[in-house]
Amino acid sequence: MSDTHAQEATKPKVLPKPNSDFYQTFQMLSEAEQEKVNKVREFMQNSVSPIINDFWAKDEFPFDLVPGFRDLQIAGLGFEGYECAGGSNLLGCYVAMEIAKVDCSFATFYGVHSGLAMGSIYLCGSEEQKKKWLPPMARLEKIGSFGLTEPLIGSGASGGLLTSARREGDTWILNGQKKWIGNSTFGDLTIIWARDVADGQVKGFIVENNTPGFKVEKIQHKMALRVVQNGLITLEDCKVSEENRLQNDTSFRDTARVLRMTRGFVAWEAVGCQMGAYENALLYAQQREQFGKPIASFQLVQDLLVKMVGNITACQCMVMRLSQLQDQGKLADEHASLAKAFCTVKMRETVGYARELLGANGILLDYNVGRFFADAEAIYSYEGTREMNTLIVGRAVSGFSAFI
Repeated sequence: MSDTHAQEATKPKVLPKPNSDFYQTFQMLSEAEQEKVNKVREFMQNSVSPIINDFWAKDEFPFDLVPGFRDLQIAGLGFEGYECAGGSNLLGCYVAMEIAKVDCSFATFYGVHSGLAMGSIYLCGSEEQKKKWLPPMARLEKIGSFGLTEPLIGSGASGGLLTSARREGDTWILNGQKKWIGNSTFGDLTIIWARDVADGQVKGFIVENNTPGFKVEKIQHKMALRVVQNGLITLEDCKVSEENRLQNDTSFRDTARVLRMTRGFVAWEAVGCQMGAYENALLYAQQREQFGKPIASFQLVQDLLVKMVGNITACQCMVMRLSQLQDQGKLADEHASLAKAFCTVKMRETVGYARELLGANGILLDYNVGRFFADAEAIYSYEGTREMNTLIVGRAVSGFSAFI
């Protein structure tokens, strides 16, 4: 063997960096959009990644990160005017995926505020309400929540909300409870959905969290999305002015418009969760040695890696097309529901493969995979269970409704 060949043989092997964008979906964004995503990616890697496990373990939210997050100017992506970030739905959802790739809790904080709360006002509010509330929310000077789910009502929200709204002159009296409401323990306002006792229709209300009769209790002992501060809201004769009723919301059909938009967002978040688990698992496999060599060189480990990247790539292609449909004004309920159902099922598979690859280390926060594995369980359930979304798609493809 020549000296040159000997030197080549002794050089350390240069391994590919973990990259979950196997089909280069990033290239589908414009240069300006790529620049925006890169800023978000840098913030998440440099500011969130080093500290998020500690906050997850403590069941606390990293409030010190909010100013830096505000500087990214991404609140209200996809919404035009009112100081919102604007841009395409594709960009907004790609940003959500990048956030979730580092931490799903932070992505949920963003999605609840920017998607559900701001989206409710953007889609269902009057011009005056948009001008009043959206600019400070876009600047993250006011943090929003979304109160739909109740202790006894989850999937049956369209026809069974127990929270009531009774009008007395120009005032509405709200009574009831809301559960699993992210951001509500520290936020400034919550979109409360309640049933009007007069006509039986669901209506939306902008309720400031310091309103008398509005009480929030933090939900304890969660095993997933522990950085998200979920609250149990109790409304006891909570008085809200007619001025704060969402003026362009008249029934649950309007609520569903918000959910259609954000359900696609959750599908993207599920893809980001998979990407984070995969990239951390791949890095581990490249570094972890057994039997004298890295486990990434073993066939069974490579089989797990390929299953993961296959799931991720399939889901990425699906949600990219989903956002294109939304930007074209062609998004239907069944489109969003299929993406949410499919991507969360594949997410469960992918994070399971990642945890399996790490063996016992897969349940330690130190390697990050355990956090994605746990957080996936919450993403799998919220914004419509797999079963409910399946029935929405099933109705669309068969022509028959299987809802009870």
